Amino acid sequence: MLISLAHAAAVAAEGAGNTTPDLTAIRTYYESGLKKNGILGSSLALIRDGRVVLHDNYGIQSKSPEEAVNDETTYHWASCTKTFTGIAIMQLRDRGLLSLDDPLIKYIPELAAVHDPYGSISKVTIRHVMAHAGGFRDPTWPWHDDDKTWQPFEPTQWSQLVAMMPYTEVLFPPGSKFSYSNLGVVFLGEIIERLSGDSYEVYMEKNVLRPLGMSRSYYDRSPYFLLRYRSHSWDLKDGKLTEDPFDFNTGITRSNGGLNAPIGDMLKYLGFLLGDPSDATREAEYDMVLKRSSIEEMWTPFLPVVPDDDFQSRAGAHDTVSTSFFEHTDGALTLIGHAGWQNGFRSHFYIDPARHNGYIVVYNTDAQDSKQNTRSFDFELRDYLIDHFFTEK
Repeated sequence: MLISLAHAAAVAAEGAGNTTPDLTAIRTYYESGLKKNGILGSSLALIRDGRVVLHDNYGIQSKSPEEAVNDETTYHWASCTKTFTGIAIMQLRDRGLLSLDDPLIKYIPELAAVHDPYGSISKVTIRHVMAHAGGFRDPTWPWHDDDKTWQPFEPTQWSQLVAMMPYTEVLFPPGSKFSYSNLGVVFLGEIIERLSGDSYEVYMEKNVLRPLGMSRSYYDRSPYFLLRYRSHSWDLKDGKLTEDPFDFNTGITRSNGGLNAPIGDMLKYLGFLLGDPSDATREAEYDMVLKRSSIEEMWTPFLPVVPDDDFQSRAGAHDTVSTSFFEHTDGALTLIGHAGWQNGFRSHFYIDPARHNGYIVVYNTDAQDSKQNTRSFDFELRDYLIDHFFTEK
């Protein structure tokens, strides 16, 4: 059972002499990397044996007025949202409302207008798009101007995507390879709405967020009473710091990148993913959201991820995609998780279910230069934690 953040420091101090990780060294490495890379604010939490053993808030969430990051700070989690959408699809599957091998077009007949040079569009299944193997493009909106970025200026109406379907094509035979697709996850969000009769946000509130006790989590624009906790975000490029749009709306892409939450709520989510076999009552509560066998089914490897700028692996390590999650294997260790990136925010979580260990980190500054780079530091932190936290010495 995950302990509260308020007790994390006490647990760490009490158990420091009995655990392998040097938590002080980890904190030092983490904070030094943030300073080196010009990151204004960040939070990191480590879970060992199902309990938070380190929780570190760093820097500021606002410059004017200046306000420090704290336990209540709400971050934008971007593509980590996709794993929540995957949980919702599995719920609908377990309720007998769909099969993962159903064609997308069964629920979204508008897809008939999509050009598929590899055969019938009916070959693209729900499972394919959950594993980024459906053949759809990456961006939701097909920008072609290099001076424009697809985020966060997204279409807000489903009708806009329908209008683009005759100009959309399947780029490879479905199921043949991995190719990250935000558009495919938008289709999953539409299926959730059509089968449940609720908007995506309402469905997630009823069936995932509220049952897991994630009471301060929400999608897109902040409720007025939570706005003061929301972190600002920045881009750092060519040595220039620029503030990004605050309290923004992710539009039609909310199912692949709309979640906002404090790290405490996200730790409740990681607790759900890890499970708690020592507490039968808690396990029963988790099973009401999604049974353990269905969660573990989502972690079955589907396709290899070819290394590129977004999936950096050191020698001997590799990545695979499963159903709404990714696996990072380094030696004998396999971690399950997901990353997020949007509007100046970057985030990552990884769990080791076999040992009930994990970590979650989020940054409110996207440094993009060669010497100051948030993405590169995020990978460096992962590898450091593999060596100094996850791996027994």
